[in-house]
Amino acid sequence: MRKRKLNRNLILLILLLIVLAYLAERNGWVVQEQEPPGTAVVKLVFPSDEYPETAEHIQKAIESGEPSVCTIDRDGAEENRKESLKGVPTKKRYDRDEWPMAMCKEGGAGADIEYIKPADNRGAGSWIGNQLDEYPDGTRVEFIIP
Repeated sequence: MRKRKLNRNLILLILLLIVLAYLAERNGWVVQEQEPPGTAVVKLVFPSDEYPETAEHIQKAIESGEPSVCTIDRDGAEENRKESLKGVPTKKRYDRDEWPMAMCKEGGAGADIEYIKPADNRGAGSWIGNQLDEYPDGTRVEFIIP
């Protein structure tokens, strides 16, 4: 008799866990895992007053679905640039700015491209490069456009 009651309670417990797992998945009751140490996202506030065209391009690209977080991948920059600019003609007195940037793992084919004045684009690129110089590849950076 005691064994039968134990089995029944065990079955009820298993059924309850199955129902809870189903409800958690269906309703998004997922516990957020903490990121491993060293993988936190670095927040970078972009100086939109100094590089307004680039800032506007980044903001519009993010609003249209491009990521605001970039994973540094310097080794992939050349290939990403080649892929992102493929089929986008050059334009006299303008640079082709890409978001996500070529130095981001998320960059490459499908990046958002905008024509930007060279001084704005290159100044922004230099500023970003200087800000991220100390961070190794694999660092995730969130770009904040004020």
